[in-house]
Amino acid sequence: AWRVLEDNVRVPSGVSYVISNRRVMAQTLPELFVSMRVRPVGDYPHKLLQALRASAPDGVDDPTIVVLTPGVYNSAYFEHTLLARLMGVELVEGRDLFCSGGRVWMRTTAGPTRVDVIYRRVDDEFLDPLQFRADSMLGSPGLLLAARLGNVTIANAIGNGVADDKLVYTYLPDLIRYYLGEDAIIPNVDTWRLEDPESLEEVLDRLDELVVKPVDGSGGKGLVVGPAASRGDLEQLRKRLLADPRGWIAQPVVQLSTIPTLVEDGMRPRHADLRPFAVNDGKDVWVLPGGLTRVALPEGELVVNSSQGGGSKDTWVVGEDPLQVSRHSIQGLVADQATSTEAKPIVYSEVHHIDQAPRDRALGQSQQEQQQQQTESEC
Repeated sequence: AWRVLEDNVRVPSGVSYVISNRRVMAQTLPELFVSMRVRPVGDYPHKLLQALRASAPDGVDDPTIVVLTPGVYNSAYFEHTLLARLMGVELVEGRDLFCSGGRVWMRTTAGPTRVDVIYRRVDDEFLDPLQFRADSMLGSPGLLLAARLGNVTIANAIGNGVADDKLVYTYLPDLIRYYLGEDAIIPNVDTWRLEDPESLEEVLDRLDELVVKPVDGSGGKGLVVGPAASRGDLEQLRKRLLADPRGWIAQPVVQLSTIPTLVEDGMRPRHADLRPFAVNDGKDVWVLPGGLTRVALPEGELVVNSSQGGGSKDTWVVGEDPLQVSRHSIQGLVADQATSTEAKPIVYSEVHHIDQAPRDRALGQSQQEQQQQQTESEC
């Protein structure tokens, strides 16, 4: 049976793996895509671009859109560059933007260009050093003011991480019943809220049986799988739970499904989960016909995160109609399945860039690596 493990709405990453995996598989097994009527995943960048255009400030009919990346040292930088290229928009870092007159501008060799929509892949606290972390090297001072004035749209919205907080996750079935008058189609995993004294007492008695997660964690960080933890690890966990019970949730160990996986000694069953993707343009929600299937490559492992040694697989959704290939060639099939576009050059103005001292460069690199890109989720 399907279960929802978590929601990612801040900076939901991983679609680059979906597109890249599909491109490789379509090149390798083109005949299967035709005979099995596999639905393409290449519409994602187009749908995302449509949603970003629809979110532009009032009165802006042809918005200038940028993808804001933490920089080259971020683990998801490849995805940022891929999406910018496939959407045909500029990829920028915080230093490429400046705010003036309550508006956001992009530095280019042809002079400043006003920015209307920012698809940000930078965490909230790094976006604006005037409003959040004063030491941030990744954002642009004044960005939040421009957003408050309605002169720029930041997507996904600042603060929407409350919706994918793991403590809020425990209330989602109740929220669905309250607002929609129905039960969730796919149920959540049973979860203990440790702020409840009775739940905390029960979890402390069963630490060696449960999975315990920090409510603000991602990428498997801080997660403790009770059956695999040492006695010392469990004792340290016990102290942390008693000190801050509201900062944690607990769940039973989810026995993920297994799928055949090619490993060093042949085809073997490995645990996997599925991450679907959806785009909301304000009028409709479009769901990608596919998704990112993540695989725990070590035998018996339940944590599927790539940061923990996991892999990924191309995921097929079979259509009812025969596959229409635009050109009778493998290249045409690949283009139809995974989008093929020309790269758009990114222009920077060296005149406006301020040379960074070695300490500043080191701080910037460290902050890029810290970003919670949500490329992963826990088991």
